Amino acid sequence: MTVAAIIEQKLLKAFEPSHLEVINESNNHNVPPGSESHFKVVIVAKAFEKERLIKRHRLVNTVLAEELAEKIHALALHTYTESQWKEQYASNTPSSPNCLGGGK
Repeated sequence: MTVAAIIEQKLLKAFEPSHLEVINESNNHNVPPGSESHFKVVIVAKAFEKERLIKRHRLVNTVLAEELAEKIHALALHTYTESQWKEQYASNTPSSPNCLGGGK
């Protein structure tokens, strides 16, 4: 199973999100072709209601603790409540910052 598939499976089980995107952004970085080390996750879940951004990120990081320790080098998290998603990004996926490291 790919790292992206593991991330998706774990987040679906933990949060039952209404929207989930797991995007492998490794090709934007100085890594070998086919790498799975840099990801962007866009997740919309009821579990994020009334939670501050840092708490949302901690919740996701806890679910993905094993992958973060062993397989993932970078994880860009975009965590939203239902109302935030509808107001801001219903038709667009947010951008990730450009990589500044890796000798590129």
